[in-house]
Amino acid sequence: MRYEPHRELPGKNCLINRGIAAALVALFAGALVALTTLATPGASAQEFPSKAIRIVTAEIGGGNDFAARIIAQGITPALGKPVIVENRGGSVVVSAQIVGKAQPDGHTLLLYGNNLWILPFMRTQVPYDPVADFSPITTATSSPCVLVVHPSLPVKSARDLIVLAKARPGQLNYAGASGGIIHIAAEVFKFMAGLDMTYVPYKGGSPALIALVSGQVQLMFPTAGTVAPHLKSNRLRALAITAAHRSALFPDLPTIAATGLPGYESVAHFALLAPAKTPPTVIHRLNHEIVRVLALSDVKAEFNNVGIEPVGSTPAQLAATMKSEMERVGKTLKAAGIRAE
Repeated sequence: MRYEPHRELPGKNCLINRGIAAALVALFAGALVALTTLATPGASAQEFPSKAIRIVTAEIGGGNDFAARIIAQGITPALGKPVIVENRGGSVVVSAQIVGKAQPDGHTLLLYGNNLWILPFMRTQVPYDPVADFSPITTATSSPCVLVVHPSLPVKSARDLIVLAKARPGQLNYAGASGGIIHIAAEVFKFMAGLDMTYVPYKGGSPALIALVSGQVQLMFPTAGTVAPHLKSNRLRALAITAAHRSALFPDLPTIAATGLPGYESVAHFALLAPAKTPPTVIHRLNHEIVRVLALSDVKAEFNNVGIEPVGSTPAQLAATMKSEMERVGKTLKAAGIRAE
């Protein structure tokens, strides 16, 4: 006898079996869609944030730390999760490695200045790539540096300083913190003006500024916020700012470009970035909340009081700023052979 497959006769039982099968298929399909959704970045983005967010930045007391704390406090209520500032001393390399290797889910962020993307031009090896390892969120703040001198130096303008430095080759000393914006601003000035001055490195901007006030060095390019108290007390003399245009922070100070060195510009930008491959929806959410906070009038006033200008940009604008500075400043540093090993 030949075997033949069983055939279900039409009727009530057949309809019930077909209904059960359809239900099982639908249930399986729904479960598959749910699992697929959970496995995609979009799902984690929809749930963002799912835990506390940490902003990794420099040591306590600097411009990076000040900006990070104001931003963290401002965005916490809207995000519904704690935003914690994690201070890491030493070089930007430490903070950059922590964030660059973190999970790209938006819960670990980096707030740092220009030296993040300029340092690779000043060191033989840097264990991170400022472009490939990070996703730009926004330029948080900016601050011009100020060309200041000890009152004993007989100069009143950037042009006077250039003339004096050329008349006294190798005799003027300038303070800085290797690899930081105050060092970079000085080196670019020195190279563009063709000056022979001696660099005296310090472990940070604060000890460098103390050395200038005490007369151990003759000049420096500190950020606007850190030098303002010393200018008000007349312990230092300001000659010009390093921005391309006059700043509302120091409306009476001309630019270096306009008073002795055409084309010169060096501004401290503090930027917020996430690990590379962070979902675009997460970047957009963070950008929206941070830019909203930076636009608040009381936040603007708080920053302006310490010589910092809140910015708030799109991720694309921050990426363009980084690219422009890497091309312009990086080219100058390489041509001048400036190192910060």
